[in-house]
Amino acid sequence: MEPLSMETPQIGASQVLLHPERRVGADMARWRSSGGGAALARAVQNPAAVREEIRLAELRGLGGSGFPAWRKWEAVAAEVPKPDKYLIVNGNEDEPGTFKDRVLLEETPHQVIEGAVVTALAIGVNRVVFYTNPDLSRSLAAMKAAIEQWQASDLLTQASTALGRPIELQLLPGSGHYIGGEETASMEWVEGRFPFPRGKPPYPAQAGVHGCPTLINNVETIANVSHIVARGAAWFRALGIGVATGTKLYSLSGDVLHPGVYELPMGTPLRELIYTHGGGLLSGKPLKAVFTGGPSCALLTPVDLDVAMDFDSLRARGANLGTGAMIVISEGTGIVKRVAEYERFFAHSSCGQCNSCKVGTATMSRLLDRIDTGCGTATDLTTLKNLCTMLPGSGRCHLINGAVQLLDSAFHHFPDEFRQALKP
Repeated sequence: MEPLSMETPQIGASQVLLHPERRVGADMARWRSSGGGAALARAVQNPAAVREEIRLAELRGLGGSGFPAWRKWEAVAAEVPKPDKYLIVNGNEDEPGTFKDRVLLEETPHQVIEGAVVTALAIGVNRVVFYTNPDLSRSLAAMKAAIEQWQASDLLTQASTALGRPIELQLLPGSGHYIGGEETASMEWVEGRFPFPRGKPPYPAQAGVHGCPTLINNVETIANVSHIVARGAAWFRALGIGVATGTKLYSLSGDVLHPGVYELPMGTPLRELIYTHGGGLLSGKPLKAVFTGGPSCALLTPVDLDVAMDFDSLRARGANLGTGAMIVISEGTGIVKRVAEYERFFAHSSCGQCNSCKVGTATMSRLLDRIDTGCGTATDLTTLKNLCTMLPGSGRCHLINGAVQLLDSAFHHFPDEFRQALKP
């Protein structure tokens, strides 16, 4: 699943995660010469202070949830090892349109590993698992080489000494299934089973991998940790726009002139991303819609161009930031066809554990294909709308909710396109 037709990642006004000095691949010497290891040195001296710094920085989960990172950290820190504690650095990244984590793993693996080791010290973790999409061969190679250097370095020795037990680093390719990115599914895979999502409670902080307290954070979230610890919470908060904090890696794709990964202040307006950094739309066409956070999130339209792209601002618009994947759609593209394609993806990706998801996504996909090919009826459309009411919250994971949100949003913004596609 290597990114196709994507340009070199672009750096915005705030160079934090993708600063050129940090994009050294697995070269540990170059990474340390540019300041790598400074955060770990501070964490070794006062691990408990790291949690407070993360709280003050208002770092949020950047894998899609936007949940305050410090809350999950505190929950795991409060638990007694049984006999271990785990940290899963989630880089499954299989959402269509999302390709940010692979850039961090491939080009800046050492800052990801340092962030993970600092996190481990802060909450008492001794088992760190880098859970990575198995199709990202370059990312896996870079991480493998970087982990080997850490295992032979004084940095990991110092961290283990401070923790009072050895910190183990493991690189684990995921299952290749979309559903494998869900946090409880990742724990199942780490335990050697098929990645079926688990029911909650118990939550991972109390009973995760092999029943041990477990923290699951996204690669981008963990990559921020060392910079916050080294420079302070106030510095990180100041990077954002308005009430937002830090920077965000936005994956820009679709009908734009310059697709790629852009690191910009959290809260950057959608207009700036598309037209200033993305170069505008192909062939100068007008904007029709944007899938935010990948196709499992709601659609935005031209009236939303000035919305700040942060968790709270988008939620106020009935949308989600998600992973920060912005898939741009120009005028002339049929929404029904595009939604049908994504619903087909969700139906294929359902693990089948929950009947409502397995049957629901398959039914939505089948009816949308009928409508898209001109064979659908008004009854088919009514059935789809009823499913959007019945299905949310019926599965163990977010897949069915995302599939419904996409369809419901398309109905809301483009009802005429669905009616016009029906059989005369």
